Amino acid sequence: MRLKTILNRVQRQHGFVYARVGMLEEGRRLIIEAEIRPRTKGRPICSGCNEAGPGYDTLAERRFEFVPLWGMPVAFVYAMRRVDCPSCGVRVERVPWAEGKNHLTRTYAWFLAGWAKRMSWSDVAAAFRTTWENVFRSVEMAVQWGLHHRSLDGIESLGIDELYWSRRHQYLTLVFQIDAGARRLLWIGKKRTLKTLLGFFRWFGPERSRAVRFICSDMWKPYLRVVAKKAAQAIHVLDRFHIASHLSKAIDEVRAKEAKELRARGLSPSSPARVGCCSSGRRI
Repeated sequence: MRLKTILNRVQRQHGFVYARVGMLEEGRRLIIEAEIRPRTKGRPICSGCNEAGPGYDTLAERRFEFVPLWGMPVAFVYAMRRVDCPSCGVRVERVPWAEGKNHLTRTYAWFLAGWAKRMSWSDVAAAFRTTWENVFRSVEMAVQWGLHHRSLDGIESLGIDELYWSRRHQYLTLVFQIDAGARRLLWIGKKRTLKTLLGFFRWFGPERSRAVRFICSDMWKPYLRVVAKKAAQAIHVLDRFHIASHLSKAIDEVRAKEAKELRARGLSPSSPARVGCCSSGRRI
């Protein structure tokens, strides 16, 4: 099966055709290069209004990185056209395989973003012979797409926590959706303050806040105050780890107090209890 046939099966470009697909040697590595041309009489699409318009001129050829094949880099080569758009003026055309000035194809960007969930960004860059910056931009693209397409409807359970991220005792405030079957990070705020959590509820909106039924957080007082003010109808579940921590601390304080009282009476806190007899004659 020829490379052009494979590309037409897995990455067909509407309004464009693959003219030449071949391998070339650059330095010590082989690169698969696919030349793309517009279809005959096909008019360019304005990147501003997405309407077809008359061509203005053609720019120099550009390379767009595609998903590697058999460990070899794959590049699309295309000379971008400019559109003389009646509404937007002269604009570079929109192409289906890439966005704006990005030299990564959308397919390759999603490919890198998917692997970035499984490995470190440096490992992804090394494995696919690309740069850390390309992996970063791919993850950023995926995050922006997710933010644009996510739905905040039907959220009934929230989890609030903090993340220690700096040696200088800097924290981030994190808010999660923790509904059954829908667990995801919703929001990140700088610092761990009352004002920070208020910022989440302003972003979340009063209508969605009133629909929340359960909120889980630790016992930090600013969290308790904000939740009581912004989602008073919700059942506030306190994190059992922090409850156990406070309970252990209280027990330690009681033990320390009793040990101090025993020492004041001339007794040793570590000495065994005295053995005596009760009225029934049993030893106690």
